[in-house]
Amino acid sequence: MSKRDVPTMGAEDQRGAVYDARTLGAPKMVLFGFQHMFAMFGATILVPVLTGLSVQATLLFAGLGTLLFHFLSRGKVPAFLGSSFAFIAGYAAIAPNGEPELLPYACLGVACAGLMYPVLAGLFKAFGANRVMRYFPPVVTGPIVIAIGLILSSSAIENCSTNWPVALIAIVTIVVCNVWGRGMIKVVPILMGVIVSYASAIAFGEVDFSGVVDAAWVGLPVIWDNTVFSLFGSGFDSGLALTAIITIMPLAFATMIEHIGDVSAISSTCNRNYIAEPGLHRTLLGDGLATILASLFGAPANTTYGENTGVLALTRVFDPRVVRIAACFAIVFSFCPKFAAVIGAMPASVIGGVSLILYGMISAVGVRNLIENRVDFLKSRNIIIAALILVLSIGIAYSSAGAIVIPLEGVTISLSGLAVGSVVGILLNVILPYKDEYEVAKPPTPEIKH
Repeated sequence: MSKRDVPTMGAEDQRGAVYDARTLGAPKMVLFGFQHMFAMFGATILVPVLTGLSVQATLLFAGLGTLLFHFLSRGKVPAFLGSSFAFIAGYAAIAPNGEPELLPYACLGVACAGLMYPVLAGLFKAFGANRVMRYFPPVVTGPIVIAIGLILSSSAIENCSTNWPVALIAIVTIVVCNVWGRGMIKVVPILMGVIVSYASAIAFGEVDFSGVVDAAWVGLPVIWDNTVFSLFGSGFDSGLALTAIITIMPLAFATMIEHIGDVSAISSTCNRNYIAEPGLHRTLLGDGLATILASLFGAPANTTYGENTGVLALTRVFDPRVVRIAACFAIVFSFCPKFAAVIGAMPASVIGGVSLILYGMISAVGVRNLIENRVDFLKSRNIIIAALILVLSIGIAYSSAGAIVIPLEGVTISLSGLAVGSVVGILLNVILPYKDEYEVAKPPTPEIKH
């Protein structure tokens, strides 16, 4: 067996040889693991900051979810599972201001969305990827992702308006680090934006650290009242629960497609076909169960992280055990309430500046999805599908009601624009014929006589 046939990939030297990561030694393995945690840190903790969820629970279930993913994928895929930004619109629809009493209902909707992962995993296993993916082509998923970013954009502007100078510092820092940064600075521009703008806000006297002083150094990361299990009692609102489920479940279509793209990117980076072995059915199952577990205990949905794929490309260390070390670091940090209090004291202007770029990047990813897959907008069916997804998703979200309200025998169901747009797009893709009936016929080529 040659070194390139070693199942566990390690680090490449300048000659391109691949070594088993065990030759790195324990200290370097721990250092690489800490680097992976550092890479996912900024984006992962930003989701609870934006939604009102627990930072401690977020870190705990990012670590536990990553370990569960590695167990179900046979420990072969070097992926880290952090907080998913795709569900932020769902949390905002159910708990617009991060109300503690409403967030468990949003988490219930996300947990139900996670149930779609095992279903798709089973379909992949039974019918193969090509047959299943034809129902979720880029012409559907691209506009959905675009709409997610545009719907969230107003909240970013509102947060920025609390202190535009601090918000602009965050934006400029992220741009500079992303464009001109080197090494790890280029890998973690979001985290650098948070650190620099947070420090600026402290200098301007915008931060109240009283909560940090009162917080304990060690404490449990999960609070019962923040979990989905706390809902089932005398005060359970079945209408709100059903609304949350119907509103948030369609978002899983976008995140499942995102998962497939991430696994493909990791495969390309590591020069391994993880789609075939261990298979998408295993990675999807791991991602879905990790999302369900996190949501039930009041943490954000999980997803495979592109930031950590960037670290893989940077370090050329592909051993999944390094990522599992990072997961253990995240679990350890989750038991420190004082650390969570530091995050909770972050001013709205810092959050606004960072989220302004992040939400724009979400929409840009949707545009890139359409371009990379060469979606033909000369065809009227594609125009109709994309147009209705965008107009319904954004139009309903910014309407006076903010949703389509449907009363059903004492239970009121509110459908968000994103839910309506997603369902309509998926149905139209199935119904409309692929052949464009309105395509202008090309004139016949004149016969050339010799």
